[in-house]
Amino acid sequence: MSQHDLGQCVIDALEQYFRDLDGEKPAAIYDMVLKKIEKPMLEVVLAKAGTNQTLAAEMLGINRNTLRKKLTEHQLL
Repeated sequence: MSQHDLGQCVIDALEQYFRDLDGEKPAAIYDMVLKKIEKPMLEVVLAKAGTNQTLAAEMLGINRNTLRKKLTEHQLL
């Protein structure tokens, strides 16, 4: 999947979200999207890194401590 395809998936999901609201006011969209994307991303990258957190952090381009914090937040530790 290319970056464009991933972006289109997000667009499609958000369009569906707005359709499903059926006139209700949207709220906290930014946090909702990040939470839905971040956990599966962390799971896949950590698996590809063979559960090596240092390697996973490098692959993600984040600090290892930041990765540990995110893994804890998503109950992946």
